[in-house]
Amino acid sequence: MKVVLRGKNGFVYTKAIENYLNEKLARVSYLFHNPEEVEARVVCSVLNEIQTVEVTLPSKHIILRAEVSQDDLYVAIDLVIDKLERQIRKHKEKINTLYKQREGVAEFFKSDEELDIKGLEAEIVGKNLVKNKKIELKPMNVEEAAMNMELVDHDFYVFLDKESNKVSIIYKREKDNDYAVIQTE
Repeated sequence: MKVVLRGKNGFVYTKAIENYLNEKLARVSYLFHNPEEVEARVVCSVLNEIQTVEVTLPSKHIILRAEVSQDDLYVAIDLVIDKLERQIRKHKEKINTLYKQREGVAEFFKSDEELDIKGLEAEIVGKNLVKNKKIELKPMNVEEAAMNMELVDHDFYVFLDKESNKVSIIYKREKDNDYAVIQTE
């Protein structure tokens, strides 16, 4: 796995931190069929004594991302790797199924047999799509969408943006409780 490191807010990597990150990222690289083709982008930053580690694994078809903030950098690294590993294990069968449907595309993640995994983690066993909801998209601006999201007490809200006339999603960010918008193309 190729690792690209970047520091933010004055964060400077030491050789020890680089080695620790490479060692920990090796824990997730074995989950991929071609780990040498996977690039891990790691951004570390510090703000008010809090260390934040963000790892992004972009590929042609999917993007895996995890972020953790802690007062200890090494704990943050351990937790972000655990989070990535959980995401991969949780979604790998869905992703592999989608890839199999595309002609000429090999599986993205290794199979359970190749990984010698006895089963999925307990937290995801038995999780299925249990609800299918249809909504009427109403044209509104971002402020109206935020208000509607708060009114229905959800973490996200799908709406038709008045300005762009495209479907957009507003959501509440966990780390700072601010809002963000995803705009479709």
